Amino acid sequence: MDSETPIELPTWASDNLPDWAQGNLEYLVNVWNAGAFGLTYGEIATIVAILFVSLFIRGIFARTIVRGITRAASGTETRFDDAVVKAIATPLKIVPVIVGVYIALRIVDIEGMAADTADKAVQSVITLAVFWTLSRAVNAFEFLFTGLRDTLSPAVVDWLVKLLQIILIILGFGAVADIWGIALAPIIAGLGIFGIAIGLGAQDLFKNLISGILIMTEKRFIPGEWIQVDGVVEGTVEKVNFRSTVIRRFDKSPVFVPNGLLSDNPLTNFSRMSHRRIKWVVGVEYRTTVEQLHYIRDEIEAWLWNDERFAKPPEAALYVRINSFNASSIDFLIYTFTHVTNWGAWLKVKEELAVAIYEIIEKAGTGFAFPSRTLYMQQQDAPEIMAPPARSVGVAIAKAERAALEASKAQIDEDDDG
Repeated sequence: MDSETPIELPTWASDNLPDWAQGNLEYLVNVWNAGAFGLTYGEIATIVAILFVSLFIRGIFARTIVRGITRAASGTETRFDDAVVKAIATPLKIVPVIVGVYIALRIVDIEGMAADTADKAVQSVITLAVFWTLSRAVNAFEFLFTGLRDTLSPAVVDWLVKLLQIILIILGFGAVADIWGIALAPIIAGLGIFGIAIGLGAQDLFKNLISGILIMTEKRFIPGEWIQVDGVVEGTVEKVNFRSTVIRRFDKSPVFVPNGLLSDNPLTNFSRMSHRRIKWVVGVEYRTTVEQLHYIRDEIEAWLWNDERFAKPPEAALYVRINSFNASSIDFLIYTFTHVTNWGAWLKVKEELAVAIYEIIEKAGTGFAFPSRTLYMQQQDAPEIMAPPARSVGVAIAKAERAALEASKAQIDEDDDG
């Protein structure tokens, strides 16, 4: 209503109020009717009251109807209805608000551009609610991607879900822009040019993004696995993001590693090992006899062969051999692999093997060697000269074969000269 239009006061006010009171009342009525945004204050108050009522109804709606639908869906055996309710539960709570806004706009008599703007606003809210519901539905139907998770990897599927959600949100805003008559083609063209400029300045970002995709498609690792990257980090993978991967070190500190480093550097995935290796060098004293050495070797080898936790040839190598003469010990090489790959369980197997070796060496009547040095004091008496025993038959055979080999070689050289 125009503020310059004369205001007709009620009859009781004209008859009973003095002139100064009638003037003030006319001024107040003028202000009330002038309002704001093309609406009187009465209409604004009506809209606010309807919105408050719709918010109150929304609370009741969320506590009763939505919860009732959720409980009913959880009581069924199928997961489909649970996924649907989970997707629409939150968007469903805004339905009373949308209905309240629609009723308020219909009660208030607005015309022209204000009415058109209000209708577009309601349409925009409904459109965003629909696309929001669809976006949540993608995340809710995770059980439909079980086969795809097995084919690719959980991280790749999570990326695809996020990408689909982003596409739905972009489509929702595009639909809202179309409602308001905003042309999207020039904006997209501008974003394309802007994207080229950003791409030239953010090559590392796109490199890490592509590296992350390659890591997931190659299935180098998944969250929960223990990996080591030479010169970079060692720990447990927690989450693979678009640009970086979160790896929790064994001191429980997180490390955010760019995906490019995980793609370009050699990477060891310890969680996928088939066996764990045990390689020990055990030294015994030099006073150990040949029979004791053979006893120790055979007993340790038999212990390993009779324990199902250790892999046997040809599945994996298993060696127990007298390996070397050290400075103060005769060394055995124990080289074997366990079926156990869990670190804690593997330590327990190693402990049992260590105890068994100790018992075998003790039972053999000898002991473990330790770094030592023997000091010989000068003797007053001349040492007894021991004549070496006669040469074995093998020495004569070796000499004869060597002489024959040298004679054959000399004959070949003579023929070449002729």
